[in-house]
Amino acid sequence: MINRKKLARPVGLGAAAAVALGLFSTGAANADIFIPLPGGELTKTLADGTVVTLELVGESAEIGPSSGAAPEHLNARVSGKAQVGLSGTPGGQRGSIFPGYTVGCEVDIAHGATGDVGWTGDAIEPNAGIGAGRNLSLGPGQAKSFYVLDLEQDGYSGSADYETRNQFEGASGSVSWAGETIDLSGCDGYAQARAFISLSVETDSIVTWMTLWGKPFILG
Repeated sequence: MINRKKLARPVGLGAAAAVALGLFSTGAANADIFIPLPGGELTKTLADGTVVTLELVGESAEIGPSSGAAPEHLNARVSGKAQVGLSGTPGGQRGSIFPGYTVGCEVDIAHGATGDVGWTGDAIEPNAGIGAGRNLSLGPGQAKSFYVLDLEQDGYSGSADYETRNQFEGASGSVSWAGETIDLSGCDGYAQARAFISLSVETDSIVTWMTLWGKPFILG
């Protein structure tokens, strides 16, 4: 379930990081594995003096067991929260938050992105061709990114539109997601994923784009 606040209007992603693993359901032979993840924080000072702080908090993943009949079928349920704070500029502040995940099959996604630089396999930018689909089919050496949000909003024509970002106005905004599914098929080798939070910020004098990356975690 996705929770959000401060909407502009009403609306219905090398080696995996070392993390502590624990059984989500103790004693079950095919229990999911619960992975608490560290999230992250990125601060950027804009040319007009606005200080932008972007955080990924409360991040976790539950890794489901592979099917014996189809070991190349991997799945996980991911949760987290993105929160934004703006300071240093009075008025005229607004933005859009784009949470998502990058998934790779036998490819190193651990060192491809830092700060606001998009990962080279899929530039994390607006209109980069990243969809909202969570059902992925990847072979060795392939990776793909997707946005986790699919929020219904009123379209200009009166029909419902579905957006991959959460808008906010003012000095802060946030959006959270819980139990969102990553469903990966076709990869019978090493697979991993990592979260990203992309953010578009606009003030009265500047527009900028930045991306925060989470730590990679193992899918199977």
